[in-house]
Parts: sequence; structure tokens; C-alpha cells
Amino acid sequence: MDLREIIKLANGILLTSGIDTNIKISGGYGADLMSDVLAASQPDAVLLTGLTNPQVVRTAQMAEFRAIIFVRGKQPQSETLLIAIQENIPLITSPLGMFELCGRLHHAGLQSFESNESQ
Repeated sequence: MDLREIIKLANGILLTSGIDTNIKISGGYGADLMSDVLAASQPDAVLLTGLTNPQVVRTAQMAEFRAIIFVRGKQPQSETLLIAIQENIPLITSPLGMFELCGRLHHAGLQSFESNESQ
């Protein structure tokens, strides 16, 4: 699934202008604990989270996530936005809650990366 389709499904708004959204996303992961994200991450995924601090971008970068969606309409801190632009990681905000957005994306065919078990 490409990121533009994910943004549409999320009723999302791209916060990082100038960053390419024509990228392939292989799966998704929803979490607020960055230790969980690192423990179960897989490359080329989108991260759904309610955290907006700079550590979210650093974690996503280490785990090779392709994009971050902030749920519940949350807005990133200015430092978070600057780091994302520097690292070329798209940031999106969605008015949807994490449960609903995970369900929408999974229902639309995006693979869940919630565990390390093979699908």
C-alpha cells in the first residue's frame, strides 16, 4: 500500500511538506512504548502513535519505519518536526484514535506488524 492511500484512509494531514509520499508501506504497527516498537519492528512500516516527542522520530529511524502517524489529532513538538524533515520521515496527523485507525488500515489490506510471528 502506498503512503498516499494510507493518508487518505486515516483522514490524515501531512505535516512534513516537501517529503515524498509516493512510498510503499509494507505493514503497520501501533504503540506508545518505544521499547515495544524496537522489540517488534519490521522495516518499511508505518508507526501509529500518540507520542509526539523527538524520540519517536529517532526510534522510527532506528527501526527503519517509513512514516509516522500521530493519532487523536495530536501535533508533534517543533523539534520533532525538524528532525523528521532532516531525516526525510513523513509525519501525518489523524483525527482517529489508534484502535480505529489500526482497524481501518488492516481492513484495507495493510499487514499487521504487531508481533514477530509470521502471518
